[in-house]
Amino acid sequence: MINVLSVNLREVSGFITNLAGWIPAVVLPTATISQLVKIAKSQSSEGVSLTTWLLFGVANVGLYVFTEKYFALQSLIGLLGTAIMDFAIVFMIVFMRRNQEARDNNLQADEVS
Repeated sequence: MINVLSVNLREVSGFITNLAGWIPAVVLPTATISQLVKIAKSQSSEGVSLTTWLLFGVANVGLYVFTEKYFALQSLIGLLGTAIMDFAIVFMIVFMRRNQEARDNNLQADEVS
């Protein structure tokens, strides 16, 4: 009876650990994709923090290296994949802000002319 109970507890523990690994592997990319979609649809990065998304990307890469689970699907999706998308957001912010500055400069030059 005790052996059966300990096996079941190990199985349950393993299931909970596995589930805990999948939660960030789903939540982090979902949150990041929603921000990417918002920026793409609105064609504006107004109100989106460049520093925050840059730090999220660095943190995800650091955590990916720290966990040393380089080939675990949860790590690849939840940490490394999310880091790539974080850096895509950073790229979009920089690109859109530069375009906005160029448009503003053109408008100012047209007003002066």
